[in-house]
Formats: sequence, C-alpha cells, structure tokens
Amino acid sequence: MVPEDDAPALLLSERIRIALADDITAGTLPSGHMLDEQQIADRYGASRTPVREAIRQLAAVGLVEVRPRRGAVVAGISAQRMFDMFEMSAEIEAMCVRLAAHRMNPMERSRLARLHDHSLAMVEAGDMDAYDRMNWDFHQIIYEGTHNAFIAEQAMALRDRMAAFRRTQLREAGRPARSRTEHGEVVHAIMRGDGEEAARCMRAHMFHASLALERYTGKRDAAGHNR
Repeated sequence: MVPEDDAPALLLSERIRIALADDITAGTLPSGHMLDEQQIADRYGASRTPVREAIRQLAAVGLVEVRPRRGAVVAGISAQRMFDMFEMSAEIEAMCVRLAAHRMNPMERSRLARLHDHSLAMVEAGDMDAYDRMNWDFHQIIYEGTHNAFIAEQAMALRDRMAAFRRTQLREAGRPARSRTEHGEVVHAIMRGDGEEAARCMRAHMFHASLALERYTGKRDAAGHNR
C-alpha cells in the first residue's frame, strides 16, 4: 500500500494506472469487470482522485470503458485485435529504425549502444520493471533518431496505446533475455548504417513480442480453466 502523502497525486495515479493495466492485460481483471473507485483507492491507500485519473488514462488507450450511469469496466480486447496492433506497430517501428540507421548522429548511436549495454544487468537481476523502463527509452531513442518529429509523435502515440501489452509480454519466462538479444541485432544493424537490416530485425523483434504475449496469456487462460 502506498500512502498518498508520500507521493504527488500525479505520480500515484501513474503507479495505479500501471498496476491496473498489468492486471487487465494479465487477465487478473477480466473483460466486463467493474472497476470500483473506492475499492481501488483503499487498495492503494489513496483518495479517489488519483484513481479517477488512472481510469481516465486507461480509457484513453482502450483498456477501460466508461459507461454512463454504470461506471468504468474492463474493455474486451480480442487476440486478433492484439495481433493487429502489434502488426501495425511492427511496421511503424521498422520505418523508424530504417530512417534512424541513416540519420542518427554518432552521439545518438553511442547513447543507444550504452543503453543496450546497461540492460544486461537488468536481465541478469531479473528486474522486469527496470527492463521495461529501459525498453521504453531504447525505442524512444530510435524514434528521435528519425529526425522527423511527426513520425516520432505517431510512433509514440501508438506505443502509449500499446504500452500495457508490450510490458505484459516481458512476463513470459526468458522473454527479457530474448528481447535483449533482439535489441542487440537492431543495434548492430544501426551501427553499420544498414537500414534495411535494422528494419528486418525490428519487425522480427515485434513479431516475437506478439508471440510472447500470446503464449503468456494462453498459459494464463489454460491455468484458469484447470483450476
């Protein structure tokens, strides 16, 4: 439980949002589940204000539906819908990395390589939260490396919408280590200035992320049916 006095409301709402998003994408909160603001507030030792903000943010990315006179419920997202989102994301990410491979300056390339090097300790420590934050920064550097503000904005908007799913796929056993290996392939292609190879590696990276999410949620659903 997080005392509200120990953190600003915005920070607390962000922590609540992430926790709820994890529960939704992991299936702990199933489709149609009513989100009771007071129960959530009690769970996190918060007032209802940061809870409302967290729910608002979840509704903005399609994880929650706010229904008139009925409150907020967990939205239904099919496996096909998730696959379609990852497919689109793969193409956006591939376009970004193709441009970045040609346009990043030496300082930007060095920053990306250093971040990748530092991620090894996160994988070895099994720190999924740290790896998830690093993963966000890794892709952000690539977006900025396009030197095209509009493309970067669109890529970030899609990433915001998919953030919970991209985080959940890291829960699959061994996925952070495999993700890091895939990142390494992307980095090496960027360092060579090989945009086409970087794009190919990025598409494969996103495809593997999609499969990891499918396997993780499939095992979760199977375990639920067996109980």
